[in-house]
Amino acid sequence: MSRSLKKGPYIDKKLMKKIEKMNMSGEKKPIKTWARDCDIPPEFVGHTIAVHNGKQHIPVFITEQMVGHKLGEFAPTRKFKGHGGKLAKLTGTDQETMAKTEGIAKK
Repeated sequence: MSRSLKKGPYIDKKLMKKIEKMNMSGEKKPIKTWARDCDIPPEFVGHTIAVHNGKQHIPVFITEQMVGHKLGEFAPTRKFKGHGGKLAKLTGTDQETMAKTEGIAKK
């Protein structure tokens, strides 16, 4: 469920203050944050924010296409290792095609 429009976007106050201070001084160093639920406003564009994924901080460079999204969308919390692999069992149709290709390769 999305946030109510009358409430407006959620932007972490401390993070916004840090960004405003960096915009005034012209600095561009990474900022660590745990606020994954913070919306990305246009003021964040061009900055690198290190978003915590539960284990470490993932550096995220903010671009114009990211405005309106949440910071947490760009720092995945789970590592996808893939389905199956060498341990996956072949189904009947896969066994038939493997046998055909092996037979062609031997000829």
